[in-house]
Amino acid sequence: MLLDGKTAVIYGGGGSIGRAMATAFAREGAHVFLAGRTQGTLDAAAEALRAGGGTVDTAVVDALDEAAVDAHAADVVARTGRLDVSVNVIGVNDVQGTPLAEMPVDDFLSPIATATRTQFLTARAAAREMITQGSGVILFFGGSGDPVRDYSIGGFQIALEAIEALRRQLASELGKFGVRAVSLRTGGIAETLPDDFPGVEDIVATIEGPTLLGRTATLADVGNVAAFVASDRAASITGAAINISCGAMFD
Repeated sequence: MLLDGKTAVIYGGGGSIGRAMATAFAREGAHVFLAGRTQGTLDAAAEALRAGGGTVDTAVVDALDEAAVDAHAADVVARTGRLDVSVNVIGVNDVQGTPLAEMPVDDFLSPIATATRTQFLTARAAAREMITQGSGVILFFGGSGDPVRDYSIGGFQIALEAIEALRRQLASELGKFGVRAVSLRTGGIAETLPDDFPGVEDIVATIEGPTLLGRTATLADVGNVAAFVASDRAASITGAAINISCGAMFD
């Protein structure tokens, strides 16, 4: 198994992307710690993982709370002796559907402030533990991307660009300690959009249209690639963005 004996923390583990990663990590032998703000969604995800034979624990953690994030990372290490993989896929309070020329500044800044704060806090907490043990992987999700035509996404993509800068800086500082930082880029995942989401058909068409495979990445795709990148088989990959956009992106 790719992650046998590893410990992985997933912030936002009760959401669809977090659950997809958790499913793959658990299948590959990792002890998975799901963190989030809602115990009910964490419990549902954990129950599904345990039914499949996974080892999983949950904790209510506000990933925007510095003390809570640091305490949780320390607790994981106290219980397992290590922290091998950390990934943060919480929501970032983005406001979409309003053109930038008409958007209030607070709505524009909301995802940028949320994303940079939470990603910094969780990455820093993991890095401190990983430096001590001399290994580890910090994963990011989203990545750089072209502007979305015909739909207004506010400050969301700008927030993702800021996280890419954080990933590059972390990789440059942590590499000498054996710690890797890698992003996963999908260009959008059609199956994460609810059927009643406003304009869902047009949005799906927009993100599927540029792909070479005629589809977007699936949640299973995301989990499978995340498990590989987090494993020792990807030990030479750091400072990079892994492209799983089904051909929508070429760089």
